[in-house]
Amino acid sequence: MTKSIAAPALEHLATLLVDVAPPQEVGQTPAGRRRVIPIIGGTVTGALLSGRILPGGADFQSIRSDTFTDIHARYVIETDAGETVYVENTGIRTGSAEDIAKLAQGQPVDPARIYFRSYPRFETAAPRLAWLNTHLFLGTGARYPDRVELNFFAVR
Repeated sequence: MTKSIAAPALEHLATLLVDVAPPQEVGQTPAGRRRVIPIIGGTVTGALLSGRILPGGADFQSIRSDTFTDIHARYVIETDAGETVYVENTGIRTGSAEDIAKLAQGQPVDPARIYFRSYPRFETAAPRLAWLNTHLFLGTGARYPDRVELNFFAVR
C-alpha cells in the first residue's frame, strides 16, 4: 500500500488594498476588449508580508465576453523593512453579464456575486523573503469602484 499524498494547505500571506485610477480603454482587439487599469498605490497587511504598493503598476485586462475577464496585473510592493517585491498576478473574474457590466462602468457589485481568483507570482532579491521566489500562491479578489481587495495565500 502506498502512502497518499496530503492535500496542500493554505496559509494567509497578506491582504492587499490596491488603489486604482480610471481604466484606459484600448478597445476591441483580437484578444477581446482590452483595457488597462493604472495602479496608483495601496497597502499590504499580513503576518508574512506587509508594506505598501508602489504607484506605477497596472492591471492589463482582456474582457473576453459579457461574463468573463482575464486579468494580469504587474506591480511592486515595498515592505515595511524597505525591501522590494515584484508581483505578477494573473487570474479570472466571472459573473453575470449584468454584474460584469456594472464593474466595467465603475459601479459597486456585491463581491459574493463575482468569482475572482488568481495565482500571484513573486520575485525579490531580499534574502529574508527569498521563499516568495520558490513557492506557489493563490488569491481571491473583490473589485470596488476605486480599489481592488486581494487576499493572497501560500500553498504549503
